[in-house]
Amino acid sequence: MAERALMLVLHDVAPETWRDYQPFVARVDALGRIPITWLVVPDFHRRNPLRQYPDFCRMLASRLERGDELVLHGFHHADEGPAPRAPVDWFMRRVYTHEGEFYGRDQASARERLERGIELFRELGWPLHGFVAPAWLMSEGTRRALRDSGLSYSSAPGCLYRLPDFQRLPAPGLVWSARSGWRRGLSWLNSESARRRCAHSPGLRLGLHPVDMRHAFSRDYWLRVLRQELADGRQALTKFDWLRRQP
Repeated sequence: MAERALMLVLHDVAPETWRDYQPFVARVDALGRIPITWLVVPDFHRRNPLRQYPDFCRMLASRLERGDELVLHGFHHADEGPAPRAPVDWFMRRVYTHEGEFYGRDQASARERLERGIELFRELGWPLHGFVAPAWLMSEGTRRALRDSGLSYSSAPGCLYRLPDFQRLPAPGLVWSARSGWRRGLSWLNSESARRRCAHSPGLRLGLHPVDMRHAFSRDYWLRVLRQELADGRQALTKFDWLRRQP
């Protein structure tokens, strides 16, 4: 069987979400050397500017030393654009998510946000290879800005994109909506069905969110799936390490 990888990805990483993730990360670390991909928001909802949290930044730097990866995940992770007018835009920005920061940006404003994030990573001494838009929503202007960014990859729910040409590399992901009991139950059904469909996929992503950590049902599910997939022969990799192994 061809090599199969598992990518454990923490979304919306910020000082205020670390309290949700910390116990789970400790449980993952207790399993051994399992690299984690952290999607870091430079100023989450304009309440968490990283420069004001040196202890948190030192923690993230220590994760790099363990072999983890830090990824730029938007900048504010909040949709602050003008109110949507078209029905499809209203659905995407008010029903699907309120955090599509890069959904409607033109190339100039997307480039400005990207450059600010890239500069912050450089200032903190963190290597940077990837960018993931909040909710995976990217305008065409964002895509054009990414082509000129010098970054190596971005991603969507079912794949990674190798930059600058957006070469699509299939890497299905499991993700939950854990805000209510019925959502968690439906997420369990969807995830188990997806695992069966993707059993032989070369790359499988586990996309965790802070809200998942607030409920034992979802939190324990992710730990159980992590153990099962590793026992089934998948190798834990960061997203960039997986990307580098693809032809």
